[in-house]
Amino acid sequence: MTRIDETKSPLNAPSGGQKRQNEANEAEQIALPFAHRPRFGRSDFVAAPSNAAARAWVLDAEAAARWPEGRMALWGESGTGKTHLLSIWAGRYGAPIMEGSRLNTHEAAMLFEDGGFRAAALDNADKVPNERDLLHLINLARERRVALLMAARRPPARWPVVLPDLASRLRATASVPLGPAEEGLLHRLLLRLLAERQIVVGAQVTEWLLRRLPRRASAVRDCVAMLDQAALESGGRITRALAANVLESLLAREE
Repeated sequence: MTRIDETKSPLNAPSGGQKRQNEANEAEQIALPFAHRPRFGRSDFVAAPSNAAARAWVLDAEAAARWPEGRMALWGESGTGKTHLLSIWAGRYGAPIMEGSRLNTHEAAMLFEDGGFRAAALDNADKVPNERDLLHLINLARERRVALLMAARRPPARWPVVLPDLASRLRATASVPLGPAEEGLLHRLLLRLLAERQIVVGAQVTEWLLRRLPRRASAVRDCVAMLDQAALESGGRITRALAANVLESLLAREE
């Protein structure tokens, strides 16, 4: 007796409309990107003269012991490496990393309740919604002798605060800038980010992009993310034509 493979039977074949829908679904699935997580290890940090001072004050094993008041603030524009340095430093001490835009007094108190941490990090420190929460965190860190590293776009003395006590604490906080990226840093950053996402791009295309990209590390990061998405959607390799389309979209978005 002959067995009939029902999966190949004409009765089970998809209709034309169903077939087109299946193909559309497959195409949509192919275009879905995998979640990308940036690597924040010490070996992944791109060293350059623009971040030399920050590296000296953060990566040196004995640096935190020399911070006035036991705290330090990294500052600079987006993409200069503040969060990366913050993560490296926090990893060394097993310190928690708090997000400034979500900081509250309860969270800060919980961190120091058991005296288990000897260091703490606060990213986007200039975006704390309630000034009293930031003041409470700084005071707690000082009282418990916990080293506190913060990161922000501007130096602490220029954060728009109203509370006199907080303004005084911020003026007493040492800070170190991460400057604009140099040409060499931009080149190495582009290659590292491409490798991080496992994107293969020819040297001619990368050189072409570097000559035309805005001279900011954040623009390089955005460009690589957009290249990744464009290559995923097209299902092909990254050509200069595709790179040109990405660059045009990037520049139009920044206008």
